[in-house]
Parts: sequence; structure tokens; C-alpha cells
Amino acid sequence: MQKYEVKGNILGFEKTMNVEIVQIDNLFSTIRDLDNEGISFTVVNPYELREYSFDVKSNIKVLLDIKENSNLSAYNIVVIQKPLENSTVNFLAPIVINNDNMTIAQAVLDPKRHPDFGMAESIKAFM
Repeated sequence: MQKYEVKGNILGFEKTMNVEIVQIDNLFSTIRDLDNEGISFTVVNPYELREYSFDVKSNIKVLLDIKENSNLSAYNIVVIQKPLENSTVNFLAPIVINNDNMTIAQAVLDPKRHPDFGMAESIKAFM
């Protein structure tokens, strides 16, 4: 379990400022709000599902104090459905993590620059 400070907003979780990330397996993790016990959401490691790369915008680089050699990771929020294969992933709004200073922020990607990424892609498309 790692604790992180949220910089900027996570869409739908604007009051979330301090979180922990709990890895479930290589694909799934949970992000829990440390100040609001009832708030948590499931995320996936996109690299376990597909080819995934994007440029981190300058505002996120400033928020997270990202340097050229920063240790970064990314997660994508999942909307869990039953059965699990019907769950969807938002590839257009990755959560970027700077593991060097334990900060996270959500980036919003331009769909025109990333036409292969959707807001609600079914997990079963990658299985």
C-alpha cells in the first residue's frame, strides 16, 4: 500500500486529496480516498491490456514536478460491471503517478490526437 497526494482533480472525485493505491493483481488496483472512507474506485494497468502511450501535458508535468528521468506510472479508471468482462475502461483520462514524490493527477487526453482511445472501452475487447 502506497500513499499519494492528489494534485489537481480526479473527475468525479474532486474532493479527494490523499489516496492509497492497493494492487489487487497485475491488472487491477484500487484507489482509496484516505479522508473519506466510503470513496474508492477501481483502476487498471493499461499496459496489461494494450499498447498505450501518450504525452504528459505541461500542466500535469508542473503539478507533479515531473523531470525527464521521473519514475512515472499510469492507471485508467474502470467502471465495474457484471459479468466482469462487460466492465469498461476510460483510456482518455489516465491517472498519472509520479512515484518519486508520491503525487498523482488525472490527465485528459485530446480524442483527436488519440483516436484509438475511448472513454468507455469494454475490457472483453482486450481479452
